[in-house]
Amino acid sequence: MPDQIINILMTGGGAPGAAGIIKCLQEEKLFKIFVADANTDVIGKYLGDEFETIPFADSPEFIDKLLSICKQHNIQIILPLVTRELIPLSSRINEFEAIGTKVLISTQSSLEIANNKSKLYEFLQWRGIAVPAFKIVETIEQFKEAVTALGYPEKEVCFKPSVSNGSRGFRIISEKINELDLLLNYKPASTFISFKNAIEILSSGTFPELLVVEYLPGEEFSVDCLANHGASVLIVPRLRKKMINGISVEGEIVEEKNIINYCRQIIKELQLHGNIGIQVKKADSDEFLILEINPRVQGTIAAA
Repeated sequence: MPDQIINILMTGGGAPGAAGIIKCLQEEKLFKIFVADANTDVIGKYLGDEFETIPFADSPEFIDKLLSICKQHNIQIILPLVTRELIPLSSRINEFEAIGTKVLISTQSSLEIANNKSKLYEFLQWRGIAVPAFKIVETIEQFKEAVTALGYPEKEVCFKPSVSNGSRGFRIISEKINELDLLLNYKPASTFISFKNAIEILSSGTFPELLVVEYLPGEEFSVDCLANHGASVLIVPRLRKKMINGISVEGEIVEEKNIINYCRQIIKELQLHGNIGIQVKKADSDEFLILEINPRVQGTIAAA
């Protein structure tokens, strides 16, 4: 046993992958694991050493509650698993550091880019890093023009909200799949949608800012990264062999040098820090291009 146990607070105790992350921490025998979640009955409650109920990230009491927990239990490290918690934490990170608590996240300025897909693609393109062809749209007319400009109907085109978590709001517009085929032969969680249906749905309410992107047909990788203020410490690409609702359930670790170098560039330009997840996919050109960044611990990091 180590001479001194480290008290770590992991938020998102009910998040996908929380159980695997807790198990990995327990195997190190270095940590006393405090698990927190806004819901009172989550898997992490039964696996960690202690459990705390906290407000949701958008609550005015969220940060104050975490500060109170850190003081009460002498928490040395906060490991957040919930994307919506990152910017509130980064905005008051000095208060945690003042009581001796390290929060393993990037700066607020880096997070505001990484968490917004449109800002992310614009920033990386500006910095000379290859990204998929894309258009940012704010109206239904811009949406129609963007889909056509990116090659539809000859090519499949994707769209997703600039700010969203997981696969929420992500759809693939494809001329190859008709609506009857989609209804009868695809699972309800299918991400395919017709151009007509996309227009009808997006016209029915307030139009959100969307990122419209070329479809990348090749293999998809989830890359677990550890960064130290823009310097890459560890980069582990993992081929996503099977996914359910956007979450990897089967994968294979692959030492793909092109992915490693690409992610190293992204980490440097964004000055990312802590545990970072980067999703990339192979384009028609055979180069790997970014899909999105999860600037936190990924749920399936236990596989790495």
